[in-house]
Amino acid sequence: MTEVVVIGPCTLVRGDWRDCPFPESVTAILTDPPYGIGYVKGPGGRPSRPGGSVHRHAAPVAGNDAPFDPAPLLALGVETLLWGADRYRERLPPGGRLLAWDKLAGRPSWDSFSDVEFAWHSVAGPSRVFSMLWKGVACEKIGEDNGRRYHPTQKPVRLMAWCLTQLRDPTVVFDPYMGSGSTAVAVVRRGTGRFVGCEIDEDHYRVAVERVRREVEQL
Repeated sequence: MTEVVVIGPCTLVRGDWRDCPFPESVTAILTDPPYGIGYVKGPGGRPSRPGGSVHRHAAPVAGNDAPFDPAPLLALGVETLLWGADRYRERLPPGGRLLAWDKLAGRPSWDSFSDVEFAWHSVAGPSRVFSMLWKGVACEKIGEDNGRRYHPTQKPVRLMAWCLTQLRDPTVVFDPYMGSGSTAVAVVRRGTGRFVGCEIDEDHYRVAVERVRREVEQL
């Protein structure tokens, strides 16, 4: 059954976004969808203890066992910003622009993993770069729960806050793959606008609810 929790400016829905009525008031989609790379972090794919880090143990990312198709989201006809664009670029329409996240913030490479991630924005304009150290155990911890990871592919709140500044109209932001709620927290911190998010995994949904609740209470 679908579960809905409203906290401050955020409406958090547990379930598949395709099974939920699309909120007509949405002005922009901002999300980090499953890329289809079969991502499972940690032995057994089990989540960590409540409040713990998910570096070593994390639940699988729902929907990551199949290639991501952006067509259903694009068919909604609103401004859209999708992370992981290089993973499914052949399925994106022409036009728009690319945004890049420098995960090493200018530091030299030190491993075999990617140093940068890309997003596609449906609105044409100049490409931009956001720099923030967030790779493995090396990360900027200020404003990020001391670097705690709640989700295997978690994006930092500061990155999603920057994405909000790149949107033409972030009045009502929809995140169909909410994960642990970084985008929702960014909307709360922004102090303007509303957020609607869906997450199919119950463990990740519970974390998102608690993160948003804590953020609203702090404000």
